[in-house]
Amino acid sequence: MREVVFGLIVLFCFTPWASPPVALALGLLLAQTLGNPFSTQAKKVTAKLLQYSVIGLGFGMNAHAAVQAGREGLLFTVASIAGTLVLGYLVGRWLGLGRRVVHLISCGTAICGGSAIAAVGPVLRAKDEEMSVALGTVFVLNAVALFAFPTIGHALAMTQNQFGLWCAIAIHDTSSVVGAATAYGDQALQVATTVKLARALWIIPVALGTALVFKQKGVKIKIPYFILGFVVAMLINTFVPAARPLGPLMVSLAKIGLTVTLFLIGAGLSMKVVKSVGPRPYLLGTVLWLVISMASLYVILQAV
Repeated sequence: MREVVFGLIVLFCFTPWASPPVALALGLLLAQTLGNPFSTQAKKVTAKLLQYSVIGLGFGMNAHAAVQAGREGLLFTVASIAGTLVLGYLVGRWLGLGRRVVHLISCGTAICGGSAIAAVGPVLRAKDEEMSVALGTVFVLNAVALFAFPTIGHALAMTQNQFGLWCAIAIHDTSSVVGAATAYGDQALQVATTVKLARALWIIPVALGTALVFKQKGVKIKIPYFILGFVVAMLINTFVPAARPLGPLMVSLAKIGLTVTLFLIGAGLSMKVVKSVGPRPYLLGTVLWLVISMASLYVILQAV
């Protein structure tokens, strides 16, 4: 029964009626009721499917507009990453959490959610339970953001540019950033994807800094190479006219891939996973998320 329901929802994700928030909601519903019958396989597929979907979105981007969006978001990115890491350290000490858990949650909030945690964890030589706590915290807040941000954006009458920039700064994972921006509009999607992927490149310097601060030697840093694929797709779409007719098809496939990705993420968030995190990591993650969301929202509404 579980396998049949799982398969039917995946098929539904390919239809025009499916959207990222709906897919996430169906995944959460499945996780709390029948359960995910393919939890082990889903974890392996999710990361790859997200990466390929992001590359596909590049075929709908214009390089000139992306450079402008990236330039506009650079100052917000640097300030928010530095501020989040410092605030995370202070709040984490106040809550009495371990240094590694605090740093993982702070990096996930500051840069790009699960991808940042996956990259920084091995550098920290974090334990499996520490990784699970950080990932669980970030994924639950991601689910909240995907539903809440479009509603807030419409209530405040934010422009497409403002909302895309806010998503890229204030939502953790690339999947939820793209999902929320997709629900808001095509221009918001372009801005959000470009700024978020530029932000994801900060995984590299932050991971190097982590190795120095925590005095870790001989560790390998996981570089997000899929961002290069996104840039190549964007350049092809901009400078190779013959390839442009393929753009709408690739973007449509990418959006379907993203919808399936969010269903898989939701299906992995069972109540057991949520409860296993405990209240203090959630409190740290929530404080960081609310501060960066409200501060960036205020600045964007005033300056953009």
